[in-house]
Amino acid sequence: MNAAALEREYTSNALTVLSEEEDLFRASVREFAEGEVRPRVEKMEHESKLDADLIKQCFDLGLMAIETPEEYGGAGSSFFNAIIAIEELARVDASTSVFVDVQNTLVTNAIIRWANEDLKRKYLPQMAESKVGAYALSEASSGSDAFALKTKAIDKGDYWEINGQKLWITNGNEAEIFIVFASINHEEGYKGITAFIVEKSFEGFSVGKKEDKLGIRASSTTELILDNCRVPKENVLGETGKGYKVSIETLNEGRIGIGAQMIGIAQGAFEAALYYTNEREQFGKKISDFQAVQFQLAEMAIDLEAARLLVYNAARLKDAGKPFLKEAAMAKVYSSRVAEKISSKAIELYGGYGYVKDYPVEKFWRDSKIGAIYEGTTNMQLQTIAKLITSGK
Repeated sequence: MNAAALEREYTSNALTVLSEEEDLFRASVREFAEGEVRPRVEKMEHESKLDADLIKQCFDLGLMAIETPEEYGGAGSSFFNAIIAIEELARVDASTSVFVDVQNTLVTNAIIRWANEDLKRKYLPQMAESKVGAYALSEASSGSDAFALKTKAIDKGDYWEINGQKLWITNGNEAEIFIVFASINHEEGYKGITAFIVEKSFEGFSVGKKEDKLGIRASSTTELILDNCRVPKENVLGETGKGYKVSIETLNEGRIGIGAQMIGIAQGAFEAALYYTNEREQFGKKISDFQAVQFQLAEMAIDLEAARLLVYNAARLKDAGKPFLKEAAMAKVYSSRVAEKISSKAIELYGGYGYVKDYPVEKFWRDSKIGAIYEGTTNMQLQTIAKLITSGK
């Protein structure tokens, strides 16, 4: 029996916090995930590449422009619906989920919030229709210390010239529109950082090595090379020297997206474990009849519900325009731990079958590990939480 043959029967009671519209949206994304994504998962995993037809379908269904206002060709929906989509896709395939996640919570989100009207009208319709986006902040010397970046932008009068190298860029192979962070004055530290919208076709821009990863293997993670890359003067996103604000505030929202990805992974792993324990027999009865197994499943369900509610709460706060920094950090930390814990326990419940690729749970575990790393490591989130709670915020 392979992953595609597993029936999904577990339904979370947390669904009751959704409105009727949100519930219908979840159902439509789940139908897409089951009908179109699941049959492609094994092949995409083996080839370490997203299916081109699947990418097109993500655009056709409006999943790549969920929050984008209708006037720019988007769905004009909520951040919470973007979170629902990310979760439902991750329940089947984390690679497809992060592909949609980065487009919505990072790239289009940043353009909607920080771009001037000309840039919005130029890029948002393209990203709603067919063009993939990527977010380029990290470098070899700047991971958690994001503002130690060395990529430099020089004002050449009627254009900017950017030189540097970016690493760990999600959607690097598929993307045609990149938000690139560079310093216009290293002596000013973070105050010199500026965000630019860079197109793949710009002179001096190229995509480099694709990483060979532990998990989310169908999602491309690449380096970017900017060698005297010419960027039009008008392609500054926000204000010069204010790129640090663009990055911090965008990533704060993006971390809720990672939380959604993690609860989706945890949901998928839990459902697989629940199904298997109801099918597998040992000592003359189903292993789900043993109290020890029942208690493990109960613990998994508790952890999953707690993680989901943390993520949903952070998303609701964001949509309500209320502070959510602490809640986003908490949601990311806890959901990434839960995803790894539940998928690991699922492997144990499968026994030897859990360790082979004919069954789905080893992939859920591999996909879960990145949650503690990207868009802010667990240690950085703990630092943020500690700072906020000790200051009384």
